[in-house]
Amino acid sequence: MSTPPGPADSWQEVDTTPIKAVPVRHYGRWIAGVIIVFVAFIVIRSVVTNSALQWPVVGEYLFDGRIINGLRNTLLLTVLSMLIGIVGGVLLAVMRLSPNLLMSGAASIYIWLFRGTPLIAQLVIWNFLALAYPKIGLGIPFGPTFISWDTNTLINQFVASLLGLGLNEAAYMAEIVRGGLQSVDSGQLEASSALGMSRGKTLRRIILPQAMRVIIPPTGNETISMLKTTSLVVVIGYFELFVSAQTIYSQNYKTVPLLIVAATWYLFMTSVLTIVQLYIERYFARGTSRATAQRNKWGSRMLGYRFGRGGSGGGGGVQ
Repeated sequence: MSTPPGPADSWQEVDTTPIKAVPVRHYGRWIAGVIIVFVAFIVIRSVVTNSALQWPVVGEYLFDGRIINGLRNTLLLTVLSMLIGIVGGVLLAVMRLSPNLLMSGAASIYIWLFRGTPLIAQLVIWNFLALAYPKIGLGIPFGPTFISWDTNTLINQFVASLLGLGLNEAAYMAEIVRGGLQSVDSGQLEASSALGMSRGKTLRRIILPQAMRVIIPPTGNETISMLKTTSLVVVIGYFELFVSAQTIYSQNYKTVPLLIVAATWYLFMTSVLTIVQLYIERYFARGTSRATAQRNKWGSRMLGYRFGRGGSGGGGGVQ
């Protein structure tokens, strides 16, 4: 007994030919890239062939002992000032978010004071603190002093530079850390409280690790900024990289080459810090979509394609 024909018998044969996907052509990016390369070539050629820049003098002083000594002082100031700033910023941020009005108010006043006055003025104040307080001592308030120090001896140029840079940085880091802490969902705090964790343990184990994804990028930016901000200690006469270059060109009048030497070292150190920041960001971005995006190679951003393991297909049309 035959089966009557149904609607399925009238279907046409399905085309199984593979679809040929053609990536979208980004001609504007190619044109912009060519223009940028051409302009960069002109600028680099002009700088390299300009005899007024005195490149032999730059090479002569690039590793000069005075420059290296100033470089060492710059790095020391940057590291110690950022340590003071980060530790102080975390403490101030926690105080600022505290339900205790006195702690919150004290942190707010500190941030308001140090962010509201110029850094250069703070450096000068710390350097000349002895004019207001000739001696600094420990003792009972409004009572006897047990031990005291001469302020000029205690706060020399290095300590004044450290206090000015570090305490000022703490005010900015406090706002960065506070923003990172507030970016974590409040449900995390409630869940940790339900588990019986203390506020301190919750901060260390739950909140801070998640907030680091938000805190790290601006902290890296602040570190790079601090590296260059150390040049402001010239106002109190401390010897760092820019001061060392300034001292040399004030003697031999090779101003431009010595400024290039200082700029070269600043660029080198900034580049190293940028690479370190990139790896730290990748470490704390593990398991997120941002970590996958960071693995995309330059071609996916410049040309609109995705190469390697960063992804397949950069958006395209069907031909």
